[in-house]
Amino acid sequence: MAYLTRRRVVTTALATAVAGAFIPAQEAEATPARPGGPRPLVRAHAHNDYLHPRPLHDALAHGFTSVEADIFLVDGELLVAHEAESLDPARTLVSLYLDPLLDRVRANHGSVHAGHSAPLQLLIDIKTDGAAAYLALDELLRRYRPMLTRSVHGRVRTGAVTPVISGDRAARVPMEAQTTRYAFYDGRPEDLGTAAPASFIPLISGNWSTTFSWRGTGPFPAAERDRLHTLVSAAHTRGQRVRFWGTPDAAGPERDALWTELVAADVDHLNTDDLAGLETFLRRRGPGTRGNG
Repeated sequence: MAYLTRRRVVTTALATAVAGAFIPAQEAEATPARPGGPRPLVRAHAHNDYLHPRPLHDALAHGFTSVEADIFLVDGELLVAHEAESLDPARTLVSLYLDPLLDRVRANHGSVHAGHSAPLQLLIDIKTDGAAAYLALDELLRRYRPMLTRSVHGRVRTGAVTPVISGDRAARVPMEAQTTRYAFYDGRPEDLGTAAPASFIPLISGNWSTTFSWRGTGPFPAAERDRLHTLVSAAHTRGQRVRFWGTPDAAGPERDALWTELVAADVDHLNTDDLAGLETFLRRRGPGTRGNG
């Protein structure tokens, strides 16, 4: 298959990436892309990215630095879809994400966004068969290892792409048993303060609608704002990043109000299906604003 040969042409620099720890997104260096290209937006996360007309490519064209793909294990293949009913054998994780990312990293001499050293986060949501799907995914990722961030005995070596595993929680068991991994675990707020380090759980994701009652209408309740800031501060103290799903995503003042509060609290990834809408929101804040690229 194509990915078996393409991995051989990845630059040596990726294979010898320097050791590094996960840091909150707003602290990552946000350098411009090549002239004429979009300035990367370190907070921008494309939720259900594969539903866009050009999966991955549309998000990158808007400057996104994190994308999300849902996967199912079907007859040994990892297929990308939101529901089992919409599975298409042509829409694989390889064809939609891994091969295009490898091509892009090769073209940009070791990075996804040219001139931007921070890795792209590839959030992979396992829909079913968590342990089995992860083991199949692990075997696949090893074929792309020169471009991937890895953890070896808890020491993180940063690559151009950082896979983070979400979804079916059964994936955690085989992941924790590995001494060398090419993927990391998407934690939940209850994982804060546990023994699991950022080298295993670099990301804390939570459902906004079950954690907070505010939806962007009226003032943000002080107690909820304090809870949000406390959660983010606790994660950042441990070197972990924060994301919420289930936030309002329809264009309007409510969404902008909520996004404004998330940025003010230093939430690392703003979750959206509206690529242009989030890009416009972040760029209006100006390139000097922390986390906007």
